[in-house]
Amino acid sequence: MARRSQTQLDDRPTSKRIGALRGLGPFITPYKGRALGALLALMLTASISLILPLAVRRVVDGFQQGAELLDQYFFAALTIVALLAIGTGARYWLVTSFGERVVADIRKAVFDRVISMSPAFFERILTGEIISRITTDTTLILSVIGSSVSVALRNVLILLGGMVMLLVTSAKLTGLVLLIVPAVVIPIVTLGRRLRNLSRENQDWIASSSGSASEALLSAQTVQAFTHEARTRAQFSDVTEKSYTSAQRRINTRAVMTVIVIFLVFAGVVGVLWVGARDVRLGDMSVGELVQFVIYAVMVAGSVGALSEIWGELQRAAGATERLVELLGSEDNVKDPEHPVPLPMPAAGAIRFDDVTFHYPSRPETSALEGVTLDIRPGETVALVGPSGAGKTTVIQLIQRFWDPEHGTVSIDGYDLRTLARHDFRHAIALVPQDPVIFAATARENIRFGRPEASDADVEAAARAAHAHDFLSALPDGYETYVGERGVMLSGGQKQRIAIARAILRDAPILLLDEATSALDAASEREVQAAVDQLALTRTTLIVAHRLATVKKADRIVVFEDGRIVAQGTHDELVAEGGLYAELARLQFTDGAPT
Repeated sequence: MARRSQTQLDDRPTSKRIGALRGLGPFITPYKGRALGALLALMLTASISLILPLAVRRVVDGFQQGAELLDQYFFAALTIVALLAIGTGARYWLVTSFGERVVADIRKAVFDRVISMSPAFFERILTGEIISRITTDTTLILSVIGSSVSVALRNVLILLGGMVMLLVTSAKLTGLVLLIVPAVVIPIVTLGRRLRNLSRENQDWIASSSGSASEALLSAQTVQAFTHEARTRAQFSDVTEKSYTSAQRRINTRAVMTVIVIFLVFAGVVGVLWVGARDVRLGDMSVGELVQFVIYAVMVAGSVGALSEIWGELQRAAGATERLVELLGSEDNVKDPEHPVPLPMPAAGAIRFDDVTFHYPSRPETSALEGVTLDIRPGETVALVGPSGAGKTTVIQLIQRFWDPEHGTVSIDGYDLRTLARHDFRHAIALVPQDPVIFAATARENIRFGRPEASDADVEAAARAAHAHDFLSALPDGYETYVGERGVMLSGGQKQRIAIARAILRDAPILLLDEATSALDAASEREVQAAVDQLALTRTTLIVAHRLATVKKADRIVVFEDGRIVAQGTHDELVAEGGLYAELARLQFTDGAPT
């Protein structure tokens, strides 16, 4: 896992500019009203902050004037502080709520994009890494939109306004301050470039660590069964340590940059203060003016220091934005046509493979299907048999258009699937996979996944048909029992019966059964097979099975070998014909091989 993650990291482009944050534009534009309000509040607080030193100067120089005038100065200063507090609170509310809204939209957009991607996409990227991007990367962006950008703009305004006020207060001292600027900017630019690259690398390793953990935890029982705990711990530890090392390099660089900038800035302030103190002694400026200048100088210096800190955060957010935009811009190998043809409903259920050839992208040298032509009539029950890897499950996947064949066409009711909207024709299909997916929800919700609008009575009727009602009723809370992540509270056979109940509830004209009874005991298999036989009477059914006992009653059996159809017929016809099917039948029914 670590080796694969490293390859992915090496292949990814690094963020080269803050301009990558422009990718957030489409998510910010709908809320430009909120953004404008936040900007106005920000300008108000920055302006008030720049007025405050003037009030302090008046107070300092006013000690030698009358008590009444001094009271007015203090009251004015208090009013300014109150306005600053109100403006800051308004700015915080506007900016934070704006950031939360934008990030929520980004998360939804990324999830919406990824959930509809074809399987080829998930061959290129770990699910855990996608989750990391949706959570960790968006959290970074939230920090920037909800805080850093606001603080940065405020500090820019204070920096520019402060420089103007410094010139107004003392052009001589301001000239000395400007001599410090190049010394501060150079390390920001130089170290900032390195910090940007390290930030992107660190985020990539965090995503890799998340992906590694997700993969291991989802397969915890397999890891334990093969006593791979130590090896898995070592792999996760290795990726996590690399993530830590990368983070440490980033932290070191940022710490060095902070030390250099702060030292240069405040060393300059001390030097300027020393010159100013001499001018006060010589009577060239008042004590209030010096205090005013020092406050402005500290504000300018603080703004520069804050901007150097925020620059690092903007670098990290730019990398995070690139990664999210990368997901949003991912091209899917399987796309809906711009103008899909409507599939007449209800579908009749005719399926045709016309000279179909297909290779999986991960195994381009091996044909999964080679020149397959197959016609399935509406209402016909067809069994697909053959050795593992012969192409049976590939047929099931192509019917659902998870992939597109390189040659030939797959059609339903005479319509090429590539001319239909996937959402439309998949409504005509019900699937029972070999490894049934059980969600972390109640048993009832898992069955209702087949048809969300179904009533409780419909759900229970489907469960009875799948011979799942008895064990579901015996659960602690019956149908309302929470079955755990991936159905951890259920046995393999119970999961499969829930999956079958889900397919029954869907009531689609095409039923795909991919080893649907493989996890059932003999008694349960007979019961479920009876339900499947009844269900198949009114719909087109494709059955993928290794156990030939489950397909003997099929209208037609299609034998696959090395991606090709090598024989077709009924059970009796194929046994009499000899060949691969006859050999499989002999092994299972005559030699006592496991069934």
